[in-house]
Amino acid sequence: MNQALHSKRVAIVAADGFEESELSSPRDALKNAGVDVDIVTPKGKDIRAWAETNWGDTYSADKALTDVNESDYHALVLPGGLFNPDELRMNEDALSFVKEFFQAGKPVAAICHAPWILINAGVVDGRKMTSVASVAQDLRNAGANWVDEAVVCDNALVTSRTPKDLDAFNAKLLEELQEGRHSGQHA
Repeated sequence: MNQALHSKRVAIVAADGFEESELSSPRDALKNAGVDVDIVTPKGKDIRAWAETNWGDTYSADKALTDVNESDYHALVLPGGLFNPDELRMNEDALSFVKEFFQAGKPVAAICHAPWILINAGVVDGRKMTSVASVAQDLRNAGANWVDEAVVCDNALVTSRTPKDLDAFNAKLLEELQEGRHSGQHA
């Protein structure tokens, strides 16, 4: 257990249809490092994963979006999938929660299609980012500098493309969490 991470707490925000490995892998990496993790869902109800080509397991929610505050957490993780980010990018509570992390200079990690949420939160302009290829043009249109790399970190904003990049994503997430607040993180 990393003592620098022992007292840290991270929120993973997801809805039905998140890509299973993009929630379970970061959650497990964080927990293995001694980090407390809450799965936060729109209504505080359990959510069901999408596992590559079919429905996956059901995951227990720890909190509802309306019951959490950025000040309770040291970082935010946004898993991808198609359904999950599409729902969350239209959820005002989710968008407000995301913006609060940027305003506080805290690490935010998004993978695959999850940058859709960041686009709708208005926090990608001028940022260097990556994502699944199908979201690249959306990011460019929103003012981001999209690159095709396994993991990109721009002042505590960590992004990755797909589940094949999870090892790099998790490592960079843990590094940014250990570093803490970043003055360059901005909304």
